[in-house]
Amino acid sequence: MTSASPVGDAYPYLRAASAGIRHHTRTLAPRAEKPAARADRAHLDVLHAHLTALHQLLDQLADTTRPPHPAAGRQLGTAHTRLWQATAAVHDAFHLLPVADEPGSECHPERLPEGPPVLTICQRHLAAGHAVRRKTTPTDLNTPAPSRTTTCAQ
Repeated sequence: MTSASPVGDAYPYLRAASAGIRHHTRTLAPRAEKPAARADRAHLDVLHAHLTALHQLLDQLADTTRPPHPAAGRQLGTAHTRLWQATAAVHDAFHLLPVADEPGSECHPERLPEGPPVLTICQRHLAAGHAVRRKTTPTDLNTPAPSRTTTCAQ
């Protein structure tokens, strides 16, 4: 994806994160010489961390945009809610995947200062969920996405 407006040196880390995701998506695509890669727990943990960080960014943008531009702030707030739904789905998928059966992949919590990976994703998810519940009602979180009312100029 390319930006509609020139960004210059603005937001280099955000652009690098987007480029990293595009690169990762391309490397996972199936090719003649290799089948498509499957999701594993480590993959979903990293994706959950990315979604959680993006969720926090959208929250801050919605808060700062809402006073001067209420309509844009509402749209960012809606994106914030939908992104939380995606984050929750990735968290649920993480727990539905089996633990790898490969030798050496056993979880050794005593070796990890932050605890086993299964707790890391849950701690991150609980912290983000706490922030969501302060600003969003359960009804908002369970409402399906509305149809778009605006269109982009072609």
